Amino acid sequence: MRKNVLNTDLTGKVAVVTGAGGVLCSSFAKVLAWAGAKVALLDLNLPAAEGFAEEIRAEGGTAKAYECDVLDREVCYAVADAVLRDLGPCDILINGAGGNNPRATTDKEYFEPGDLDSDVKSFFDLDKDGVEFVFNLNFIGTLIPTQAFARQMIGRVGCNILNISSMNAYTPLTKIPAYSGAKAAVSNFTQWLAVHFSKVGIRVNAIAPGFFSTKQNASLLFNPDGTPTARTGKILAATPMGRFGDSEKELAGAVLFLLNNEAASFITGVCIPIDGGFSAYSGV
Repeated sequence: MRKNVLNTDLTGKVAVVTGAGGVLCSSFAKVLAWAGAKVALLDLNLPAAEGFAEEIRAEGGTAKAYECDVLDREVCYAVADAVLRDLGPCDILINGAGGNNPRATTDKEYFEPGDLDSDVKSFFDLDKDGVEFVFNLNFIGTLIPTQAFARQMIGRVGCNILNISSMNAYTPLTKIPAYSGAKAAVSNFTQWLAVHFSKVGIRVNAIAPGFFSTKQNASLLFNPDGTPTARTGKILAATPMGRFGDSEKELAGAVLFLLNNEAASFITGVCIPIDGGFSAYSGV
């Protein structure tokens, strides 16, 4: 097993990660395993989650994959019961399931005269079901797993919930209003949960990743010839550090810090930007 970056010791802890079949959340699962936790990887795509669980086990860690629809209350509760039987009660929950959908995305950054009568998908063409899907996946997909697993945390010392917000929660990006609004709701919900659970010893925090280049978004950030797209140019121009983040290295520190019950024991209700300065830059 690799050494974790902050020497955070999670030995004996049970960590649950939703959306663990994806790039970012699978990296969170690996980080928790390197710190000694027994990790439950939850995803609607069971083969993807199982693949990452096998990688953890191959390195000597303890991990098990579970098929889970974070929008289905009965399924989430059943999975919570299964994790309890297989690994023990949940100490750490990372709510990472989320994402966007083309039906909730506009084609252009700015509405212009004539767009109503063109083939351009404008604000007025956003699909109601698509917007609901994106909002539900990100917000309701955080609420229901929290209901399912926080029940196991009550009355136990040192339990944590970590939500995954986004830079969109601070300033909405163009074209993706539903995703931006949903992540803003996740940040607000993090504060609400932190207050709500403060008397039973559960700390609740969030991280807000900025722009990280992964296999999943490579086609949006780079042209087939490897040159940056126009949107990439805008992103990097608005990021003072002038580069994308490394998802396998530059999120782990914040995750382990917030889950460290010695270093962060008095921290709850915060959302930490990990963005190369994007949220601090005014553009001038």
